[in-house]
Amino acid sequence: MLGNNDFQSMHDFNAWHSSQGIATLINTIRTAAIEPGMSVPPILVVSPPPILSPKGTIAPKFIGAVEKCIGVSSAYEAVCELLDCHFYDAGSVVTTSEIDGIHLDYPQHLLLGNILAKVVIPYLS
Repeated sequence: MLGNNDFQSMHDFNAWHSSQGIATLINTIRTAAIEPGMSVPPILVVSPPPILSPKGTIAPKFIGAVEKCIGVSSAYEAVCELLDCHFYDAGSVVTTSEIDGIHLDYPQHLLLGNILAKVVIPYLS
């Protein structure tokens, strides 16, 4: 579940740019040296939930992030479809923390972890 850091104020990235970074990671995994006889593992890309209004000491680092992250789930899903990867939209089940608007809090991590544990089971066999 990568991507939110792409939307920090020092980066001029939008959802499409972030999805291209995900595509690079997918291709890197698929071309990495692995043990002889081992197959390339299935890849599950988890799109982060949308950034809420950044708050607290981290807020200046994420000025403009709410607008920059618009469409990130759709952009990631399109890359996954193009590259034949599994996709899950974390924003369909969790939201970012009310404390900072960027990260997940403990209950959201727990909820997402329990859901993803079920999602990945079919990909492990």
